[in-house]
Amino acid sequence: MASRPTVTVYSAEGAAGSSTALPGVFLAPVRPDVVHQVTVGLSKNKRQPYCVNKYAGKSVAASSWGTGRAVSRIPRVQGGGTHRSGQGAYGNMCRGGRMFAPTKTWRKWHAKINITQRRYAACSAIAASGVTPLVMARGHKIDETPECPLVVDSSIESTTKTAAAVALLKKLGAYVDVEKVIASRTMRAGKGKMRNRRFVQRRGPLVVYAKDEGITRAFRNIPGVELACVDSMNVLQLAPGGHLGRFCVWTQAAFDKLDALYGTATVASTEKTRHKTPYRLPQMQMANADLSRLINSDEVQSVVNAPKEGSKRAVLKRNPLKSKAALDILNPAAATFKKAATEAKAKKSAKSKRVNAMKSSFYNMMKAD
Repeated sequence: MASRPTVTVYSAEGAAGSSTALPGVFLAPVRPDVVHQVTVGLSKNKRQPYCVNKYAGKSVAASSWGTGRAVSRIPRVQGGGTHRSGQGAYGNMCRGGRMFAPTKTWRKWHAKINITQRRYAACSAIAASGVTPLVMARGHKIDETPECPLVVDSSIESTTKTAAAVALLKKLGAYVDVEKVIASRTMRAGKGKMRNRRFVQRRGPLVVYAKDEGITRAFRNIPGVELACVDSMNVLQLAPGGHLGRFCVWTQAAFDKLDALYGTATVASTEKTRHKTPYRLPQMQMANADLSRLINSDEVQSVVNAPKEGSKRAVLKRNPLKSKAALDILNPAAATFKKAATEAKAKKSAKSKRVNAMKSSFYNMMKAD
């Protein structure tokens, strides 16, 4: 959120003038997840339907040979006298066949986004446009601009000449962002070069006005500069690609109208309604999102239990089948049983050796005879 309760209004010559109150929408929560979801949905609404020819891959006469001929039941080209006869056709696994699930023009191309979500995303995008680190992180060059958000006197709405608009941007330090756009213009990669969209370039400043008295004519030919009426701002312009932090240049009339359009934390909007219900700003779920500061605050630490000291360390549990000490604890008689079993095994082994020796000596005696 912006760090000042008021914003300076600059004249068309770039001089600082009066100040105006910061609208409440700049204190709305910044939600990149909501903005991304709305951007993805709205971007689908400008797609053009496409599909393959419904006869593609079916230009030959083919029918299955049926069963009993030790071949698959795929349709096969009829006739003879050529390599093509007898070959599989129609199927997506066949050479020259159709694609799997051929695309149709009646696919669901558009997506409906709830109006409350769209307004939430717009509020987040506007609030992010007043955070200087977010604007710079998006790639805008605003090192020379005096303030963010940048508010200019409403007299620029009557500007009709592009030369005057360029001079205004230079005086405000915003033309550096336009130069970035000009330097970024490159050839598009891919087949879009053949489809009337040959070049790509970055986004520049967004000029927001309240009343068009020639301002759109003045700014429309400057590379990267876009214009938007404050009454119908679009999330796709405020956060292109779903990335928050668009560099906005506001006229004072548009800036002052934001409270009437979006309301404040305590007062509902007076111009935007939904089924005659005035729109209210989304509220913060946490007044302070610094969790470590909350936990270590005196108010929390004064009521939590003190850390326990001198507690016994947990001992690693040992397997009694592998550890003799653990087995002795569970069964003190185990050692006696094990010793008796060992002695009995030793006696049995010694007796077996004596018997084998007697057998061997008897065998040798019989061999000698």
